[in-house]
Amino acid sequence: MKGMSFFHSRAVASARLALSIVACAAALAGCGGSAPLFTADGRPTTVVQCSASSAWDNCTEHARAICSGDIDIIQQSDIDGQHNLLFACKTK
Repeated sequence: MKGMSFFHSRAVASARLALSIVACAAALAGCGGSAPLFTADGRPTTVVQCSASSAWDNCTEHARAICSGDIDIIQQSDIDGQHNLLFACKTK
């Protein structure tokens, strides 16, 4: 990933893994749907997981760092001691 910092590339990889885990957990729980991969206007979505013992602001700030700017929050949930934040980066 040329031009991407190590932290950013690790964050993107972690977010993709988290999205896969959330989708699998929802399917195994008998949920009728899973998180959308894209917003209605075509922007990709990402999931950030943070410890439920920390404030939601920690997840939100992590998401903003991934986007290098503001975000649209799609969904927030708490599963197995984790905050799960599904978001899309706002267009610049």
